[in-house]
Amino acid sequence: MNGTKALLKEIIDRLNALNFDDHVEVVIAPPTLYLDLARNTAKKDISIAAQNAFNYTKGAYTGEVSPEQLKDIGADWVILGHSERREIFKESDDFVASKVAHALKADMKVIVCIGEKLEERESGKTEEVVIRQFQAVAKNINDWKNIVIAYEPVWAIGTGKVATPQQAQEVHVIIRKWLKDNVSEKVANDTRIIYGGSVNQTNSPELAKQCDIDGFLVGGASLTEQFIKIVECFIP
Repeated sequence: MNGTKALLKEIIDRLNALNFDDHVEVVIAPPTLYLDLARNTAKKDISIAAQNAFNYTKGAYTGEVSPEQLKDIGADWVILGHSERREIFKESDDFVASKVAHALKADMKVIVCIGEKLEERESGKTEEVVIRQFQAVAKNINDWKNIVIAYEPVWAIGTGKVATPQQAQEVHVIIRKWLKDNVSEKVANDTRIIYGGSVNQTNSPELAKQCDIDGFLVGGASLTEQFIKIVECFIP
């Protein structure tokens, strides 16, 4: 919940000036009320994501927005299961899963967020928590082509702490192995798993070198010129 029209234009102007390689995909996720502006301002090879969506097409759900409405204004993606939605708004694993299923049915691409809290990591429950959150979503997915998984350890979001490249890589390996064992080797190889959690221009180059980290879900740094440097980590 950051930004103004002026700040959004500033960010998009910087991105519009970049030439992306074919294998680099940039998605920006402004607050809902700026989605239309973003789509009409950003060049076509920048995709637009909503930060949330509800699990119904329409109805008496004041304040909510459906995936169908998001598509109607040109959004391609939606972020679901973000740790702040889980923690502040008490969204359960099953509720997140139902939102993912509905968004996919509406032909949206989905960035699904999973990650553990500090106490869960310290008590050795990282794998248990991450797989529990992911399993709830996975049972509703038949076609994986529109799914990106974002591992975002809650203890590293907005705290200035960041998982070491090795810590992030270890969890990405766990997720990819689960996909291989429970879905298919092809899905495991093809599904992008990205890292989120205090990513900035300083730590992004080393994180990007990890073989199972396919990109980043960038928070505060996306509001600054650092975002360009982070994108450039994936441009040879």
